Amino acid sequence: MTDGTAPTDSPATLYGPVSLVLGVVATVTAALSGFIGIAIPLLAGALAVTFGLLGLGRRLNRGLSAFGVATGSLGVLYPVFLVALLT
Repeated sequence: MTDGTAPTDSPATLYGPVSLVLGVVATVTAALSGFIGIAIPLLAGALAVTFGLLGLGRRLNRGLSAFGVATGSLGVLYPVFLVALLT
């Protein structure tokens, strides 16, 4: 493509939806898991933030990417604050 935009059928167009799904999974599992089950929200949240930032950098599905970054960061920060509060 000569106009500098990414093709619409590229695998990179999935960064936004994947980020959103992983962010929601991270937030829900962080809210429902106890002190022991913090590995899943941390991993899913970190992946959501990574994919969301990649989607924002490529300017693809910006709304989904931004929401994925927000929910992913909540999914990462909630268990971290919970551990810091309880220790």
